[in-house]
Amino acid sequence: MLSHAAYDSKVEGNIVFTRLDSAINWMRKNSLWPMPMGLACCAIELMATGAARFDISRFGAEVMRFSPRQADVMIVSGTVTYKMALAVRRIWEQMPEPKWCIAMGACASSGGMYRSYAVLQGIDQLLPVDVYISGCPPRPEALLEGLMKLQRIIEKETPIKDQIASIREATS
Repeated sequence: MLSHAAYDSKVEGNIVFTRLDSAINWMRKNSLWPMPMGLACCAIELMATGAARFDISRFGAEVMRFSPRQADVMIVSGTVTYKMALAVRRIWEQMPEPKWCIAMGACASSGGMYRSYAVLQGIDQLLPVDVYISGCPPRPEALLEGLMKLQRIIEKETPIKDQIASIREATS
């Protein structure tokens, strides 16, 4: 008795209709490759997020890339000094488009408790930040919530319209 034919002649259930933007955004949001920029104590919480208890891999972001050319999300966690700011900027510029930034912790978001001539008062003075995560240091759950917020932002993007607009600008 043959229970299932090798060739399914039915079309129902085998075709999915969607918009190209939606498909691209779905792929992008579920395969984020973070570039961990751990500069201080927040980096410990960033590392804990990748451990079994919190399991960042549920969101498709378990592949921490320490090469900027393979990453698309920079997670700046900790105090950014002016001395380190140039290195952070250089790594950001080496990341391919599209790219996103998460400022993790009070120090990365606003300089934290350090009101000093040596500390950058927020990474947003240097990079465009998409998601801010508060706390000193923030819990791993907060980073996961920030990652889900970034996924919601990516879901609403229009990559095809942006590419068409950039092509029109280049040709005119």
